[in-house]
Amino acid sequence: MSAERQFIIGPGPHVHAAETTSRIMWWVNGALAPAALWGAFIFGWPAIRVLLASILGALLAEAAMQRSLGRPTRTVRDGSAFCTGLLLAMTLPPLVAPWMAFVGAAFSIVFGKALFGGLGFNLFNPALIGRAFMLATFPQAMTLGWSPPRIGAAAGLDAVTTATPLAALRESGVDAAMQLVGGPGSPWVGLVLGFRPGSIGEVSVLLVALGGVVLVARGIIGWTIPLAVLAGVVLSTAFSGAPLLHLLSGGLWLGAFFMATDYVTSPGQRGGQIVFGLLIGALTGVIRQFGGYPEGICYAILLGNTLVPALNQWFRPRRTQVATTGAPS
Repeated sequence: MSAERQFIIGPGPHVHAAETTSRIMWWVNGALAPAALWGAFIFGWPAIRVLLASILGALLAEAAMQRSLGRPTRTVRDGSAFCTGLLLAMTLPPLVAPWMAFVGAAFSIVFGKALFGGLGFNLFNPALIGRAFMLATFPQAMTLGWSPPRIGAAAGLDAVTTATPLAALRESGVDAAMQLVGGPGSPWVGLVLGFRPGSIGEVSVLLVALGGVVLVARGIIGWTIPLAVLAGVVLSTAFSGAPLLHLLSGGLWLGAFFMATDYVTSPGQRGGQIVFGLLIGALTGVIRQFGGYPEGICYAILLGNTLVPALNQWFRPRRTQVATTGAPS
């Protein structure tokens, strides 16, 4: 065999980056960790059990699917399945049964990722596929499993349910929603810090945003999609009487920074990203105000995912032709 180096030609794209998939996924997990730990802190042991069950369900499903397809199980360690389980758990009510979280996470991996061909081939965000499945399969647990914030994992273990600010806003208005918010100072401060009923990892806008800033600083995600999502919500709720409450409640910030920005299920070009983000934000506001469900970011992102191929086509880069005046002599 020739000692010369082989030049292998293959189909594009030919992109080389210093960051590996595993490194990126573990950076995302690390950026999610503060908000997840805060949720465990204020909702106690029920939230901790949901987090552990969801992550375990995702990891076991990943290993089982890789084995059944005759593939190496090393993807269990690359952080992607861990991220799916963690993200799903962060979108769940703290009082949902752990076995439900386990089943939902396994469904996310099997039907949201593995059956499409694995990481990089999925059409929809896997964690949101799992959440949509759980909402359809366990509707009572997913809509009534909210708990008021409690300080410390050892604080009162009795399961006490309550409404979320968005649910109270729909039923009784802004004043009723703000009565559910605790914490120091103004209720608006409590909303930002995370002293309110809600899903495990979405309650602290501050910690979710800080995690997003870390990913932007690392160059893992950009600002375009998150800002477009937030702008879409502001525009669609501007005349609702509570635009700021919509902006600071629910899973909006978690979805904008950590789900809508998924490489595989979001557009690659800036123009497509702007349209994608604005559409998700607008749909979120419309679902919250006129739909039968007080939250909306989950279904808004899944609907946005369906348009990604079209957006990539509409906003594909244009090649420019250089005109020449004649052949060189």
